[in-house]
Amino acid sequence: MCWTTRFSRDADYAAILVTGDLVQDDATGYLRFKSILGNLRKPVLCVPGNHDEPEAMRLSLAQEPFQYCGTRELGAWHFIMLDSYDPGHVGGRLVESELERLDQALKNSPAHALVCLHHHPVAMGSRWLDGIGLANAAEFWRVIDSHSHVRGVMWGHVHQAHDGERNGVRLIGTPSTCAQFLPESDRYAIDSRPPAYRLLDLHHDGRIHSEIHWVQPASARQIAG
Repeated sequence: MCWTTRFSRDADYAAILVTGDLVQDDATGYLRFKSILGNLRKPVLCVPGNHDEPEAMRLSLAQEPFQYCGTRELGAWHFIMLDSYDPGHVGGRLVESELERLDQALKNSPAHALVCLHHHPVAMGSRWLDGIGLANAAEFWRVIDSHSHVRGVMWGHVHQAHDGERNGVRLIGTPSTCAQFLPESDRYAIDSRPPAYRLLDLHHDGRIHSEIHWVQPASARQIAG
């Protein structure tokens, strides 16, 4: 089961997962997003980021193939998409009702679970970036730790790759399809790495195989050709 941004209608993937910041503080951008992905025959699963406008996003993406937050079962996997948007803040927070929804969704399905949100719930080793992560990460992990069938947690926001593990749960941060942040930097800094996307192979036994694809700029492809 692959998750990719290679936007072909008939490519071999089950769905596209978009982990927030679909627009840059401008709700008209959702029309552009819909025009790019709206004709696909694959689910497009979306969570809001700090640059999104959640209500406008929810209304704009109310029809298939789009899904705003909620849950989705595909094959042996249960995807739980959370809203960590915190009005007026760059960092995120899961309100009590969202934590309860997560807990209930995990109780309702024994399938392998992949929990998806925008803000990172673990430290990235970057002082400025870790100040704008998930504010109530401890509450989030209390829910996750009480369900042994959670296989992975995935997020956006950090504009860099991360692949780790916590108590047997795979921790996956995905680079941006735009600019990247310099890893392990105390201050805000842009990395020189190009845009990227991540492919996930989700196995029936709960294993996760993942690869990052760095997108070569068109000018570099022309020179190479």
